[in-house]
This record gives sequence, structure tokens and C-alpha cells, in this order.
Amino acid sequence: MPRLSVFFVRAALIYLLLAFTFGGLLLVNKGIMISARIWALLPLHMEFAFVGWMFQLAMGVAFWILPRFSSSPTPRGNEDWSWAAFILVNIGIAFIVLQVLLEEQWLFLAGRGIELLGLFAFAIGNWKRVKPFGA
Repeated sequence: MPRLSVFFVRAALIYLLLAFTFGGLLLVNKGIMISARIWALLPLHMEFAFVGWMFQLAMGVAFWILPRFSSSPTPRGNEDWSWAAFILVNIGIAFIVLQVLLEEQWLFLAGRGIELLGLFAFAIGNWKRVKPFGA
């Protein structure tokens, strides 16, 4: 498995652990009211579960499994775009976490924009690897 895929999958597993933890706190708080402020963790639970875990796991597996260029010295092409995607997605998640903690709306918009840039960077870096069967 390529090094970048390992980073994507490990980060995804860390976010899965965080999503389970926050989800568990929310469920406990639903059954036994600990504090009403715990419900403020719901956006973080969703962010960690969907963007942190599912999105990064999908990108890591896609980077690993997409066809390689057999005749190239770098079989996965220029990996810089994919590394930028990894960094941008995680910075975007950090912005969303800061938005929940600081309640600044511009952080939410900035975080989503940075995550979208990460998606575009991943697509640019791996576009040439998507080709029809047998080509």
C-alpha cells in the first residue's frame, strides 16, 4: 500500500474513533441528561464521521487502487496533488472544529472551502489514472 494511502487510512481510523466517542457521549446524554451543552458536539460527530472517516477512507483506497502507469518511473503520477488533498482536507476539518468551539460562521465557510479545494486537488492529481477498461 502506498505511503499516502496509509496516511489517509490511519487518519480515517482516528476520525472514526473520534466519531464513535462523540456519538457515544451524545447517546449517553440522550438517555441520562448530563448537560445540554453536550449537544453542541453533534456537528463535530457528523464532521468526523462523514468527512474525517468516510471521505478520507474513500480517497485513501482510491489512491491505492486506481490503475498505475506501468511504463512510468512514478507509477501513480505526480503525488503532490494527492498529498495537498490530504493536507487540505485535514485543515478544513480543523476549521470546522474551530467553528464549533468559537462559534464564528466564517470558519465554517472557510473550512468547507478548504475541504472542497482538497477534493479538487485529489481529482486533479488522479484524473489521468481513470481510464476505460483495457485502455
